[in-house]
Amino acid sequence: MTVPKPPMRDALVAAAFQLFLERGYEQTTVDDIVALAGVGRRSFFRYFPSKEDVVFPDHERCLADMTGFLGRGGDEHDPVARVCDAARLVLRMYAENPTFSVQRYRLTKKVPGLRTYELSVVWRYERALAEYLRRRFAGRPDGTLRADVIAAAVVAAHNNGLRSWLRSDGESDASAEVDHALAHVQRTFTPGTSDTSDTSDTPDTRGAGPGEAAAEDVVVLVSRRGAPMWRVVQELEATLERRPD
Repeated sequence: MTVPKPPMRDALVAAAFQLFLERGYEQTTVDDIVALAGVGRRSFFRYFPSKEDVVFPDHERCLADMTGFLGRGGDEHDPVARVCDAARLVLRMYAENPTFSVQRYRLTKKVPGLRTYELSVVWRYERALAEYLRRRFAGRPDGTLRADVIAAAVVAAHNNGLRSWLRSDGESDASAEVDHALAHVQRTFTPGTSDTSDTSDTPDTRGAGPGEAAAEDVVVLVSRRGAPMWRVVQELEATLERRPD
């Protein structure tokens, strides 16, 4: 029985990552990739504008799915819950192919240029969330501010849970990791929202004397005035990742 060849786009991605793992990202050229895939350069650039794009082949589709999902949201949908559900579409993309996602995570950590590219992709997701929230909060006091802050918080929470899963080499429960992180956003920004089953926000009183309660953990981030939102989110994520368990 003849095994059908994978679509050309998938073949290019597979060839690229095989070479990235064998030779390293910087040492691999587009010519190397098309040679291994058995196609011409024109075919590569038909699917990917640059070598960086082959590392993130599904983000354009995912961004379109997210934008469409948000566009279908009506007044009956809670806006904070809606953007959290939109973020879960990104998680679903990663979880579709855990092996590839873990490989990409490791590669991106090693190549500064890919990390920068990834931040630009993350910013586009954040902008889509913020634009939806700005429409929903239009006319409210501080509506634009609230929209931008919630969008940044959703992205930071999603990425925190996603990276916990990726650091486990895809062995942990991705949905549970991200749901736990996004629950913090919903409790913070949705009035009256509570989750009695989650005690992670209960102040830790271990070691406190009678009648005393240990102070809640607080993170203070100082960033320069005028810093773009993606930079603030990056600094926040880095701060959270450096904190002891």
